Formats: sequence, C-alpha cells, structure tokens
Amino acid sequence: MRVAVAVVAALALAAAGCTQAPSGNNGGNTDIGGTQEFGQDPNAKGPAPEIPGAKKGGTITVYSESTPNTFDPTDIYYVDSNEIGKLIFRTPTQFAIRNGNAVLVPDLTDLGTMSADGLKWTFKMKTGLKYADGTEIKVEDLAYAIKRSFDHEAYHNGPAYQLSYFKGGDTYKGPYNSGDNCECVETPDASTLVINLKEPFNDLPYYMTFPMFTPIPKAKDTKAEYKNNPVASGPYQFDTFTPGTELKLKRNPNWDAASDPVRHAYPDAWVFKWGESDVKTQQQVLNSNGADANALNYANIDASLIPELDKGDKKKQLIAGTSPCTIVWQLDTRKITDINIRKAIAKAFPYDQIWKAAGNNDLTAQPANTVMPPSVQGYKNYPAIEDLDGKGTGDPAAAKKMLEAAGKVGYELSWYYNNASTQAQQVNQARVDAFTAAGFTVKPIGVTAAELRAKRGDYNAPVNMGQTPAGWCSDWPTGSSWFPVLFRSQSIAEGQSWGMLSDPALDAKINDVAKLPSKDAAAKWADLDKEIMEKYIVMPLYYDKMAIVVGTNVGGAVGDGTMGMPFFVDMFLKS
Repeated sequence: MRVAVAVVAALALAAAGCTQAPSGNNGGNTDIGGTQEFGQDPNAKGPAPEIPGAKKGGTITVYSESTPNTFDPTDIYYVDSNEIGKLIFRTPTQFAIRNGNAVLVPDLTDLGTMSADGLKWTFKMKTGLKYADGTEIKVEDLAYAIKRSFDHEAYHNGPAYQLSYFKGGDTYKGPYNSGDNCECVETPDASTLVINLKEPFNDLPYYMTFPMFTPIPKAKDTKAEYKNNPVASGPYQFDTFTPGTELKLKRNPNWDAASDPVRHAYPDAWVFKWGESDVKTQQQVLNSNGADANALNYANIDASLIPELDKGDKKKQLIAGTSPCTIVWQLDTRKITDINIRKAIAKAFPYDQIWKAAGNNDLTAQPANTVMPPSVQGYKNYPAIEDLDGKGTGDPAAAKKMLEAAGKVGYELSWYYNNASTQAQQVNQARVDAFTAAGFTVKPIGVTAAELRAKRGDYNAPVNMGQTPAGWCSDWPTGSSWFPVLFRSQSIAEGQSWGMLSDPALDAKINDVAKLPSKDAAAKWADLDKEIMEKYIVMPLYYDKMAIVVGTNVGGAVGDGTMGMPFFVDMFLKS
C-alpha cells in the first residue's frame, strides 16, 4: 500500500510519501499488536451487512493537512486516496473488515481461478452493473484499465507489480503507446477476464483490490484530465473538486447495493478538506461544536492533544487500530555512494528530536529497526544495525570524526520539506541542526504541501535524501509486497525505490525468494531485511499505528488495517 502507502500526514512531515501509507504526523501509524489476518470469503454476496444503529443522511466532513496527489485510479497508491477511492471505485476484489480483520471478498468479479501451471488466472465478472452515468460496466473496461496501467511514464505513482508479473509487462507500454493488443489480458466473453502471467503470482486476487483495477471505459479516458472527474462505479461520485483543497462527493444513483458485499452509502455526501493544520482540525473534531460533530481527521492524533482524551467522554472519539507500515528517511545511494557517509548520517540522525517535533507518541508510532513491520509474516526482530534503531538523539561529534576520516567534511545533504507547516518546519530544523553539527553542508528546499509529493517523487530532482516513498505499507502481509517492489534495480524506474539500489546480485536473491511459497519464503525475507539494512540506505523512523479522532456524531468508525486508515464505507451520522 501500499507505496507507500496511511501515513499521509506522517509522511508529509517525516519524509513524505508512503506510496502506500498515511496516518500520523511526521510520524505515526501501525498497531504492533499482532499480525493482521487476511482471510478469504469467496461466497460473500451483496448487500453488505447493515451496521447496527446506522442511519442514512447528512454530510460527513473529513480533514487532513496532507493532500492526495491524484484521484486517477491508475495512479493511486497512497493510502488516503486509496481509502477515499473505495467510496468511488469498485474493483474486481475488495476487503471487507470483519471484527477488525480484513477478509478478501468478491466485488466486480469472483476471487479467480488459477491454472495448474500458475500462469493464467480466470475471473468471472458480474453483469448488469452500471456507472454513475447509467452506462453498463463491461469486462472490456476492466481489461482497458489493466492495459492503461502499463503506461508507467504517464502513471508513474501507481503500483507496478504488473510490469514484473504480467505477460508482456517488459514490452507493452499501454494503449496510448502500444495500442490495445496486450498479451497480458483477454476477454473471451462478456463475463470473463483472463490475466496471463510470465511467472506465477499467487497473491494476484489481493492485488486486484487496488483502484488500478477499477473499470475505465476507453471512450471516457481523458488521460491527464481523468483524475479531475473519474468515472464512478462505487456508491459516490465527484460533485465538485478543487485539487489540493477540497473534494465533495455525492451519491451515485446507479450504484447497485445488492451486488456489493462491502460498501454502504449511509451519508448523503462527503466533504474532504485538505491543507489546514492537523492539530487545529483535530482539536475542532474533539470539541465537536456544530458541524464538527459530523467530522473526522484521518491523520494520527498529535501528541499535544492526547491529554484532551482524558476529558469527559473524549476517549470514545479515538479510533485506534493497525497499520502495516514502516516509515523511514531514505538516502539516494546513486548520489551518496560512499557507505561511510551514509553511516555518518546515521550516526548523527536525530531520531528523538524528530519524534518529539513531529508529535509522535506511543498511540501512533513505535520506533523501528527493520524494513518489514511486525505485522508482516516473516518479520524478525534481529539486533538493530548500529545507529539504525529508530531511537536516540544522535552523536554529531562522532559523525563529524567519521566525515573527517573519510575526507568529506562539508558534504552537502539536500531534501524537500513542507514550508507551510509549522510542525514540518520543526522537524526540518531538527535535521538541519544535527547534520550541521556533524559537519555536513545542508540544503533543505521548502515547498508547498500541494507540491511536496510530486517533488519528492521526482528521482531526478536536485536532492539526495528524503525522496518518496518515505514509508511503505504491506499491499498484503508477506515480504513479496516489500522487497520486489522497493529494492530491485527496476524499482527506480517504477518510482518506488528505497535507496535507489541497482544491484544485480540483490535482484537475483529477491527474485529467487519471490518464487517460493509464502511459508518457505518468510525466513528468507527476514534474512534479506537484515542484509539491506546493513547497506545504510534508510534511517528507520517508526512502525506506524492508527489513532484518529472522530466527531461525537460519527458512527461506524472502525480502522481498515489494510491501509491504516478509517474505513469510510461503514461510517454514518448518528442523528
């Protein structure tokens, strides 16, 4: 998610950009209480079971300081836009949240059937469903969306497993460039979708929960403009949209609740507001005066507001849950090639100062020392690599001696940060102070919140650290949704690299483990975890948790452990 993937506010401050992740403040989000359970229910049917006490009507307002970078379903990977997308887009499969656990269920299709050799998956699609404009959802629209995802130049933010696993992924460049003929997908009849693979991909039904797989009618693909008003297949559609500031959703009159085993549509409308201080809007939500009783903020609660939870019934307004994410500060090894410089950075790194400045707390974060979080199968809490334990104030004096020994005093470090956020400025200053004291020349580049993700996602930008993804959340809870995505040479071109590694030997190790059954691969992923951390390519900040606040009139508020976000599709207003 999950470039990563909740983490949104967290990323905006900490580093920026879990292609899969959002909650928290420069930090914050994943309850480490145990491994998130991912079951399957292939027989689930719509309508979704009613939520006790739920009522229809009203408008829910959702606040966040961090701003989604796109609503084009092909390009969505951040967890906030992914979760919001569940209100707008239906996908072949989807997760229902049952008793806190994620269960994979059919959505537009069944859960698929894999061929004996593992190289073909066949999905049977529901027929008779419609888009918001009343036109029919066709299996060809699913196929077109899949083909569209191969244009990773146009949609470089989106997930990229298809480039590695789908047949033709190394040559097909999407319908704009390569036409409609892709050996990756077939539609033999009106209700059958066939996906052809070049190597087995046992987790494909989980992958197909992502917005990338929502159907897109070719005739309505407005390319770069599609993100401003995508065709809706879920219970809501765009009403008005001001990029970077506000999105209003209204009901989709043609959504078929009887066919949907996951989604509800209790509110009449949703209003998402971005850009205001999280501390400010979280306080508003906790106060719940007027319309703010009908609101929530999806960033993790700031540490300064935790004492508020002890007042009256405010603890009831806290929604805590899991988030399968690790948040890091990454280094570009293409530019910082000397591992001794990277070790000096780690020696000076101000973990505790950043933790405090970012508003992190035990509700929202746990110091990290590995790539994979504890919620992933195969996680191993091996002894932390020196200076990579997510804790401590750093030792700039010792770091300076390391630079002197390497002849690198004055080495320039550069990164982007949000210059419109007081909290982000404080986090930035903690880095500046530590690196300057260690003998580095620092060059932080302040940009607006609206620019931040795009700037950090540009791997050719004039910076050498702090790029996206600044965090990563499991797309599903195995190492196969971490290492093949983040650490192979191709990850750089796919825009989802930690450390910008280009190491054929490491690529081969990752590919070999990825071919193993999950139960056999788990221990080997843990070994690779340690090997990669020893390269000093990231400073591990924390494992994210989810701890968000909702207004007193918001019901049905539970966490979506697949995203570390509130599960919007269950929410309603109590009165």
